[in-house]
Amino acid sequence: MAGVKRSPHYGELQVIVDKLFRDKKAANSLEALVLAESYDLPEDLIEVVELVPPGTYTRQRFCDQLNSIINGHAWGLVYGTVE
Repeated sequence: MAGVKRSPHYGELQVIVDKLFRDKKAANSLEALVLAESYDLPEDLIEVVELVPPGTYTRQRFCDQLNSIINGHAWGLVYGTVE
């Protein structure tokens, strides 16, 4: 996709995922939202985290949810995906 420019916030959701699951095997969507807001992420990335359905997730399931939302908005090349 020519002309797609990476955001200066590219990869910041990966930082959130790494912090969220640093010391635990599961986290809930509210914890993720609070953490994302504490990092003062741009509105688009806050929206991605807000769109994760309520619940408790393993790292893999949480990443799958985020990546689905990111790809649904066609923001993968702009903001990056997570693992």
